[in-house]
Formats: sequence, C-alpha cells, structure tokens
Amino acid sequence: MDSNHYFLPSSGGYRSLKAYQFAEVIHDLTVIFIKRFVSSHSRTCDQMEQAARSGKQNIAEGSVASATSKETEIKLTNVAKASLEELRLDYEDYLRQHNLPIWSKESQRALDLKRYINSDNFRENPMKFAMRYDAESYCNFCMALIHVATYLLSRLIIAQQQQFRENGGIKELMYKARTSYRDKNPPKSDNSDNDK
Repeated sequence: MDSNHYFLPSSGGYRSLKAYQFAEVIHDLTVIFIKRFVSSHSRTCDQMEQAARSGKQNIAEGSVASATSKETEIKLTNVAKASLEELRLDYEDYLRQHNLPIWSKESQRALDLKRYINSDNFRENPMKFAMRYDAESYCNFCMALIHVATYLLSRLIIAQQQQFRENGGIKELMYKARTSYRDKNPPKSDNSDNDK
C-alpha cells in the first residue's frame, strides 16, 4: 500500500529525548541513594523510588501513546514532570530533616555542579560519583538534575501543544486521510444500465 495512505504519526522515540535520558539517570541515582542513605523500613523508600520511576515511565508511555492520542501524550508528560517535582521535594525534605544545606544557585559548589552536568564527563558516565558523594552532595546533585529534567519537560509540553494545534488529533487525521483517499480513488460508476 502507498505510504501516503497511512495516517498515524510516528511515535515512541522517547529514548532520544533529553528529558527521558535525564529522567533515566535520576531514577538510577535515586535507587542508589535509597540504598545508601534511607532506612529500608521507611516509607520514603517506596515514595522516592515510585516518583523517580514515574518520571521516567510516563515520558515513555506518553511518547508511545502520541500516535493515537495527543491528549494522553500531553497528560502523561505532565504526570512525569509532576512526579519529578515530588521527588525534588523528597530530596529537599531529606536535607532539611538532616540539617544539611540546599546549595544556593550562586554558590561555587552549585556552579561547579552545573558545569559538570553540562560536561562530556557526565554524559559519558553519569553514575561515576554515585558511590562517592556524601548525602548532602548527592541530594543537591539529584535536585540539580531534576531541575534540568523538569525544564526540558516544560519545553516538551509546549512543543506537544504546538503539534496538536498544527496537526490536530487522531479523529482529524483519520478524517483527512479518508477524505484524501476518496478524492484520489473516486467510486466507480455503475454502467450496467448502459449495457442493456
């Protein structure tokens, strides 16, 4: 069949999204953080792991669902963003409850961390310091990554809305595809009466 007859847009390319890549790193780092710094008997373990997992999984699910539902894609992308915001609060809570500081954005440590996150060293091995950071550094590191991920997700949601405005949803695409097909393939007229 002519490829022009297919109307579903491509979907599922979430692994190439920077937001997903950051969310995956955040999830992996959070699993290690829990094992290193949080009591296994604490409810915080499950809460943090589920929030981190939700941030990653909902990006993937929304990307795959985008072929048939832009509404679902936007909704799940926003759920991912909300889950990561929840996780950021968990890291903030840990710092506050253990009398540890949240690094000021203008502090030298925060600026060094920002440079590291933007470096090739981080991209090549984002887990490099996972077993070396103390709790204070680990929390601030993860919070900085979450800040980047939620910013990227905000941009992604804007782009998804723009795509919907430009292309519409599945019903519109189906109608356009059907109309185009009928225009190019008009029904054959019945000439049986002319044969008589």
